[in-house]
Parts: sequence; structure tokens; C-alpha cells
Amino acid sequence: MIQNLEVNKKNAIEFYRMAYMSEPAEAVKRYVSVEYIQHNPDVENGKEGFIRYFEKMANEYPNKDIEFVRAISEDDLISIHTHQTWPGNEEYVTMDFFHFDDKGKIIEHWDSIQKIPDESKCGNQMY
Repeated sequence: MIQNLEVNKKNAIEFYRMAYMSEPAEAVKRYVSVEYIQHNPDVENGKEGFIRYFEKMANEYPNKDIEFVRAISEDDLISIHTHQTWPGNEEYVTMDFFHFDDKGKIIEHWDSIQKIPDESKCGNQMY
């Protein structure tokens, strides 16, 4: 089946936004396939582990914000680049990769996160 990359991009962003902004169970219900493989070592594998992690994050860090900088698609993969601001004005840049099944549902996730430093030798933004 040919992937609808624009729909997958939109769904990856909405999935991430919902989960990050305190609605992980609804995000999983709408956008995740029956099986879900997690590659972040801080998050349990599967849908329930994902929900528990993001519910805990919502309780511990209620005043966080996220900006979606870009989304890139190829075949059945979507990559999202974000700028996150956490309580205390800690800022992070993240890169997430989502693998979609042939029904347009997320089946796998990888990510990388880096704190934005106070100083940069290159003088360029990280996003």
C-alpha cells in the first residue's frame, strides 16, 4: 500500500501534541496500531507503557510547551523536529521518528533529545 505522507505527518504531529499536552490515552486510541514498539529506554514498550510515561510527565511538568519546527516524510517513516520549553525555562530540541503501518497507524517510535545550551560555539539555533 502507498503511504499518504501528508496525512501521516499530520497524524504524527497531532499524536505527539496530544500525548505531550496531557492526553496520551486519547492519542494512543486515535493514532496507534494494535502493537506499538518503543525504542526510548526511559519508556516501557507497548501502548500502556507509553500512556503511563506521559501521564506521569503531565503530572510532574504541567506547564510545558512544544513547538513543531518541521516534519519530514519518507516511505512509511515520519520525522518530527521540535523545540520544547519546560518549567524553569529549560529548553530542549528533540527529533522523533515514527513508523506507520499500511493503515496509517503508528507502530514504532524512536527519539533523541538534547538540552539547548546557554552558549553555542557555532552561533546557530538547534532547530
